[in-house]
Amino acid sequence: MILANAFCFFFFLDETLRSLASPSSLQGPELHGWRPPVDCVRANELCAAESNCSSRYRTLRQCLAGRDRNTMLANKECQAALEVLQESPLYDCRCKRGMKKELQCLQIYWSIHLGLTEGEEFYEASPYEPVTSRLSDIFRLASIFSGTGADPVVSTKSNHCLDAAKACNLNDNCKKLRSSYISICNRETVSMERCNRRKCHKALRQFFDRVPSEYTYRMLFCSCQDQACAERRRQTILPSCSYEDKEKPNCLDLRGLCRMDHLCRSRLADFHANCRASYRTLTSCPADNYQACLGSYAGMIGFDMTPNYVDSSPTSIVVSPWCSCRGSGNMEEECEKFLRDFTENPCLRNAIQAFGNGTDVNMSPKNPSFQATQVPRVEKTPSLPDDLSDSTSLGTSVITTCTSVQEQGLKANNSKELSLCFTELTTNIMPGSKKVVKPNSGPSRARLSAALTVLPVLMLTLAL
Repeated sequence: MILANAFCFFFFLDETLRSLASPSSLQGPELHGWRPPVDCVRANELCAAESNCSSRYRTLRQCLAGRDRNTMLANKECQAALEVLQESPLYDCRCKRGMKKELQCLQIYWSIHLGLTEGEEFYEASPYEPVTSRLSDIFRLASIFSGTGADPVVSTKSNHCLDAAKACNLNDNCKKLRSSYISICNRETVSMERCNRRKCHKALRQFFDRVPSEYTYRMLFCSCQDQACAERRRQTILPSCSYEDKEKPNCLDLRGLCRMDHLCRSRLADFHANCRASYRTLTSCPADNYQACLGSYAGMIGFDMTPNYVDSSPTSIVVSPWCSCRGSGNMEEECEKFLRDFTENPCLRNAIQAFGNGTDVNMSPKNPSFQATQVPRVEKTPSLPDDLSDSTSLGTSVITTCTSVQEQGLKANNSKELSLCFTELTTNIMPGSKKVVKPNSGPSRARLSAALTVLPVLMLTLAL
């Protein structure tokens, strides 16, 4: 009897320890079946090498051609193909922004996920791999040419956006691609059109996809102390050609047009995934990653959903696509919600301010300096030309760092326009998952508690 009880005890203990050590117990039931994402082009090759996956994928593509989702699922063969492909590498595949076969990769991704979408979703999952880099990585690269160590008093008087253009002109690749899009977007056409917007958008996409972000971010997100600087920042993408139009379309119509293009649809989904305001994080950004949000914002430039600053105010950061919610009918609430993700987005605003201040959530202040200024009256002035006549000699400006209110002995400013430093959060996020897994929670802890509860009972049984 004692031997039998001892055997049962050690068997139970062994099984408990095995379950606690297994990956599924560490990740939680919601992540059961999760696989590391692979490149969709590679996933397609793996699927093509397997006859069952290959035939099912061809079936699904035929099912999606010209049919809505309800019609597709009414067909048993289509439904069976979809179920098989959900267990294939194609289901978890992702793409890299700017990769060589990006469009092909995105076409493969959406060929699977459009079949899984129930109607028109407000927020769609991003087809791109999660961003792991931080703004601090950009700052380290930018410090090569940013004049780090210069007098901060001088830097506050400098035009940081002009300095960014000068820095771009010192880099051959940046200068070449910037010259290209300025030339194309400023070129008048034979017709009545101001410019060829399609070619202008293509040139802008090439610039932001091929030029390192330590150059492009400085031009897009430079901090400004006066209107001249803010107007130069607004003119970065030559909005008269790439952004503005005679009339503003409805935002939902513009979204629908964007979602008809795989690239535009993907960039918009990526923006929502990385910039959607989160009130569970200190910075209002998902995973407190400013870099992911700014990269997603820059990724939309050169498409129908191109965003830009709405005015040349140096103190108020408001961006928006060129659209409005007039004529939305009973969809006005959804339209306003969509537009607010740009115009009233605390994550995006904080990210832009953080870059302008030279700070990240895991960085401490380098040159604390705090200035509480009132919003000046902004008067309309002529647009500044964004030409290539910038001097190649760098100014003495630096990207000022985040300020410490406590060190300056000043009262905290609760304005939305002020961004402060934050400490790094100690949370874990699985790639491709929107759920945060806390270190001290989850099923593994529950199992451990259960094991410790039963253990004394077994010990008493063994003693008897």
